[in-house]
Amino acid sequence: MDGKPATRKGPDFCSLRYGLALIMHFSNFTMITQRVSLSIAIIAMVNSTQQHGLSNASTEGPFADAFNNSSISIKEFDTKATVYQWSPETQGIIFSSINYGIILTLIPSGYLAGIFGAKQMLGAGLLLSSLLTLFTPLAADFGVTLVIVVRTVQGMAQGMAWTGQFTIWAKWAPPLERSKLTTIAGSGSAFGSFIILCVGGLISQVLGWPFIFYIFGSTGCICCLLWFTVIYDDPMQHPCISVREKEHIRSSLPQQPSSPRRAVPIKAMITCLPLWAIFTGFFSHFWLCTIILTYLPTYISTLLHVNIRDSGVLSSLPFIAAASCTILGGQLADFLLSRNHLRLITVRKLFSSLGLLLPSVCAVALPFVASSYVITIILLILIPGTSNLCDSGFIINTLDIAPRYASFLMGISRGFGLIAGIVSSTATGFLISQDLESGWRNVFFLSAAVNMFGLVFYLTLGQTEIQDWAKERTSTTTEDVKLFQT
Repeated sequence: MDGKPATRKGPDFCSLRYGLALIMHFSNFTMITQRVSLSIAIIAMVNSTQQHGLSNASTEGPFADAFNNSSISIKEFDTKATVYQWSPETQGIIFSSINYGIILTLIPSGYLAGIFGAKQMLGAGLLLSSLLTLFTPLAADFGVTLVIVVRTVQGMAQGMAWTGQFTIWAKWAPPLERSKLTTIAGSGSAFGSFIILCVGGLISQVLGWPFIFYIFGSTGCICCLLWFTVIYDDPMQHPCISVREKEHIRSSLPQQPSSPRRAVPIKAMITCLPLWAIFTGFFSHFWLCTIILTYLPTYISTLLHVNIRDSGVLSSLPFIAAASCTILGGQLADFLLSRNHLRLITVRKLFSSLGLLLPSVCAVALPFVASSYVITIILLILIPGTSNLCDSGFIINTLDIAPRYASFLMGISRGFGLIAGIVSSTATGFLISQDLESGWRNVFFLSAAVNMFGLVFYLTLGQTEIQDWAKERTSTTTEDVKLFQT
């Protein structure tokens, strides 16, 4: 797989696989809006005196504080919805609970998707998340404990849905279209963030905060109908696929085992350096992205003395930039492959380099242009945008080196990313609490150093050939650990 593609075939954008990518885009759009709905609604849900003390440490992910700090001021809401007396500490627990749920299911859901099928795992996760979103306003009336439980279970449901996607692409995405298909699907998260940031406050102001949950929960249920109706795990089993498309997918992918019962070669994975190169890339990528997207409103308000809460459109620009760069990067990556301009390994390392190097340059430049509002905003928009070029690099590299275990390994990779986000957020809070100006400078320099470490590690050890332990075997060894047995 490391050599140049032998044949060139243009993509059919009316094909089922691109329809699947759009439905998955809609699914990711729905899940991210459900995940951050509470961050928008919380402004109207709690008393203004309580909300005032909420710090940026109370986050539910890399998007959360952008929403916590960018919505309409509490005094602008005039609805008859219930208001709760939740302290900032309580709000912090509520926000973080969904992350713990995601962590609990990242790895097991990736493996189980290969056992039961990604269609069932992802669809069940999306349906459960949607129903819990609809139930959230009622849960709030019963008490904060039930809200925390609901958010934790919702995180587990979304963890099932996030990682199950790669099992589908292992069977549906031809090598020359993997970047396009996965980035079209993945860009739904950034686009969903953009939409809910723009309209969430308006919904709460006009209809009342419960309707944020009702609207996006109902949207998820509609998406589930599409999902269970249209999506199949294996293109060979889809009743509506054309013979031409079926043959195109079959001929472009290596033969995969038909039996769902598999042993996971844990020891081989642990000693696989190309796999660790991917994990290191995830850690570096999420480190800087989490800092920028979590502390974006704080940085602008404290360093530029601008109240970003009065400009939802400004706050949403990084998300629309991220969505655009994700899709464009995927199109460019597969264009370079289809025209035989670059080898697969070169494309993966090129986009990984751009996705780690360019944001680092922007981050290092930020402290030196703090006096310029326009340049600072441009750099803050460019960081998440250029970071998403990694989606055509190491982010999908597991599909290259181990397609059989893509979802399982994606769960582990995202686990490394979540750990990086937790550590970087904590480190950032500590550094800027010491001294604001020098603290931010140290934050950006440290982030650039982490990115450079991840980049050098991936450039040195990254590969695209299918690893020996990921190939179909006729027998298992004692080194294999059976994680699931029927």
